[in-house]
Amino acid sequence: MKQAPPFFSVIVPAHQAEKTLPHALGAILASDLPREQWELIVVDDASTDETAIVAARYADTVVRLPGKPHGPAYARNRGFEVSRGECIVFFDADVCVHPDTLRKCALVLAGEPDVGAVFGSYDTRPPAQGFVSQYRNLLHHYVHQQNGGDVETFWAGCGAIRRAVFEEAGMYDEWHFARPQIEDIELGHRIRALGHRILLRPDIQVTHLKRWTFRAVVRTDLHDRGIPWARLLAHRGAVLTSGTLNLKWTEKVNTILVWLAVLGVLASAWTRSGALLAAALLLLVPVVLLNLPLHRFFYHQRGLLFSIGVIPMHLMYYVLNGVSVGFGILLNETFGAPMPDPTVDAYSEVGLQRWPPVPSKHNRSSWTSSSRVE
Repeated sequence: MKQAPPFFSVIVPAHQAEKTLPHALGAILASDLPREQWELIVVDDASTDETAIVAARYADTVVRLPGKPHGPAYARNRGFEVSRGECIVFFDADVCVHPDTLRKCALVLAGEPDVGAVFGSYDTRPPAQGFVSQYRNLLHHYVHQQNGGDVETFWAGCGAIRRAVFEEAGMYDEWHFARPQIEDIELGHRIRALGHRILLRPDIQVTHLKRWTFRAVVRTDLHDRGIPWARLLAHRGAVLTSGTLNLKWTEKVNTILVWLAVLGVLASAWTRSGALLAAALLLLVPVVLLNLPLHRFFYHQRGLLFSIGVIPMHLMYYVLNGVSVGFGILLNETFGAPMPDPTVDAYSEVGLQRWPPVPSKHNRSSWTSSSRVE
């Protein structure tokens, strides 16, 4: 008798993840959703450590990708291709789910048929010590906690999506995102464009195991997330109109005020004007006031000294936001939408295929759907 497909296929992409996988996969196996309702698939993205060996101890299926790393978009797509579930759940290899994470995802998708995808949030218990790690993980938690409900994006760190919706959207855009970037955000835009709802449920939570450094924060906010996201929004003409998550009007105002303050400080140093310096610093006062709920949250979670120390760190966050928006718009105006690898483009031009199949120019992604006339 043919075995009925499970409700969920849980897909975990992993690269050089031998240290975090035992915690991540062990937590999934401890889920309170009955085991027969889900399968676990780990995709080893060309790891040179013992990622595949560790994964084999926990997973129902391990997919090993040879050669150089292909990126999480590619890995998740390959995992989907061997999956059997009615719905797909994506977890990162450096998160530990709560016992009820899978069950809460299932309740949403089983009980709300008009919801195409749902995702959750980090919790307030990141184990990585150090100010930067605690700040970064708690900030992510706060942003998601404040923005529950219908949203415009998707998050693959802890997100579930109906199989039919994922197929209709064209899966992850592995051709533009060959490394960790905004492949989940871009997928979310396509899901919404198809008319499907995406829910952010703050009560669906996972623990993030990542240790952040200041350098990693800057690189991620600029190179991996901020600039690509701003470029995508600029391409869609939505830099000013998008109001989801950390793009609400208060965040835009704060970014403008911080950058006016930065320019004012630079001008005061050039002109040696104390009045100009004072005026520039005064611009930061409304930024701090607008962020009082955030600082109150940090105070309750980690104490007074931590909440005070967050102030300059969060001002730097707005500086990076401004750089991201500026460079994103500049790149879009100068070069247009980013193009995939030239080899991929050549295959698409002549209609040849390779594995995985090259997408047609009519179905590349939201990057190019509005920029080409065929």
